[in-house]
Amino acid sequence: MELIITSVIGGLLTILAVVMLTGRGSFMIAGFNTMSKEGKAKYDAKALSKFLGAILLPIGLLVPFTALESTIRWYPWVFMAMVVAVCVFAVIYVNKSDRFKK
Repeated sequence: MELIITSVIGGLLTILAVVMLTGRGSFMIAGFNTMSKEGKAKYDAKALSKFLGAILLPIGLLVPFTALESTIRWYPWVFMAMVVAVCVFAVIYVNKSDRFKK
């Protein structure tokens, strides 16, 4: 049962990542979609969306493996550490880099 649930969640995350990788998912980026039009105009929404899609894709692909906790007891902990590290990196990189500014 756990494998089914985590596979559905992983599949949904992977679909969201593919939408983001096409550059059309900026409306799903928390904080960006609540900005004013003037604030959004300062950023390259397509590049930002592609970057976050690239961050989300490996997470979505690896989520189903967390159901294998009975076989690989250390995997969920490594997975959580990886997700936290990637998220912290993404937040710092997006906010400190000028790559996404127009």
